[in-house]
Amino acid sequence: MVAHVRFGTHTESLHSNRAHRAHDALAARETRSPRVALYSQGMVGFGHIRRNASIAQALRRSALQPSVVMIAEAWQAGSLLLPEGVDCMTLPALRREADGGYNPRFLPDLSDRDLIALRTRVIRSAMEVFEPDLLIVDHLPRGVAGELTSTLESLKKRASTRCVLGLRDVLYDPETVRSTWANQSNLNAIRQYYDAVWIYGDPAVFDPVREYGLVDAVGTKVRYTGYLDQRARLEFAKAEAGPVLQSVPPGKLALCVVGGGHDGRALAEAFLQADLPTHTTGVLVTGPLMPWEERRRVRRRAERRPRFQVLDFVPDSTPLVQRADRIIFMGGYNTVCEALSFEKHALIVPRVDPEPEQWIRAQRMRDLGLVDVLHPRDLNDGALTEWLARDLGPSPHTRGRVDLGGLTRIPTLAADLLRSAVSEEPLPA
Repeated sequence: MVAHVRFGTHTESLHSNRAHRAHDALAARETRSPRVALYSQGMVGFGHIRRNASIAQALRRSALQPSVVMIAEAWQAGSLLLPEGVDCMTLPALRREADGGYNPRFLPDLSDRDLIALRTRVIRSAMEVFEPDLLIVDHLPRGVAGELTSTLESLKKRASTRCVLGLRDVLYDPETVRSTWANQSNLNAIRQYYDAVWIYGDPAVFDPVREYGLVDAVGTKVRYTGYLDQRARLEFAKAEAGPVLQSVPPGKLALCVVGGGHDGRALAEAFLQADLPTHTTGVLVTGPLMPWEERRRVRRRAERRPRFQVLDFVPDSTPLVQRADRIIFMGGYNTVCEALSFEKHALIVPRVDPEPEQWIRAQRMRDLGLVDVLHPRDLNDGALTEWLARDLGPSPHTRGRVDLGGLTRIPTLAADLLRSAVSEEPLPA
């Protein structure tokens, strides 16, 4: 009996101490700004990190005002202007090969396995120190080659971190999604580690849950944010793009962007051979991944066409899109968002092979009457000349037809998750 009394007293004291520690932990979290980490896997182009940069900016402009760490490859992270309160934790760079494998982009003496191991350790160490309240992962549930798995397991044990998987509207074609992206390990990761799946699109345009058959796997966690209105990016991009904009003569501007540029040569060359309407300047952005020989060839073509300019790389093309009268591009998610945001006359010449993501997106936008589409098999300078000369009428009216409220909605979704994490804070052991 005495032992029982002593045990009971000790238990009451233990619970009291745990309650005090829990209260102190909650109080500490309530007195500091939330902490948000955003993961971009890198490998190809700037699409993923530009999407996350827009989200980081929206979160910083909201009432949350979190401290934000972006996890990204150094060559990408250092190219974007970011708001105060946002910093980057950089990873050594990978290059995705045509066969789906990975190789170091800048460290040829390291194997792909060693580089993934290095990236894995860097991410986990950074998250253990930063202790994010919210982790937003772009596109890959487990990261490249599973490099996020140990971090997700650690954050799950911590229990106070909410994890979100962020997805663009169109991933791949349905067969590829079901056979590759929606494999069992990825679906298990979504079920086990993620509190929500944010789809940066409008289901009235394309509903990935229904079209990919993901209802049972992720349906209850999905929130459609709407597309990401890019007009707010002008706050940071205009200063950097100022000299570029000043170099464009007065008059109309036809802008051609080819994404990262690794497969943009055909569109770039066709654009430079097209005939421009009177009083129109043509500007081509080749992208950072266009091979050097192709870039040099493109520049030589432009030198023979005095009304054309070629830019090797523009980290944020938003100011150019705003300035342009017409844009021609390949159909990546971010450029589509820019065309919709500024209600521009746009011609998409999408990539169709090996990944038809851009072709699917382009067709949906065309069916809504928001863009024109040219299949790459029909691409030539004559087709571009004809489109540039055509009377397209008034600018397309996007708002009211496509949901562009993503960057307004995301801070509210984030705040809801953060509140749920505080209310469910476990007692410290």
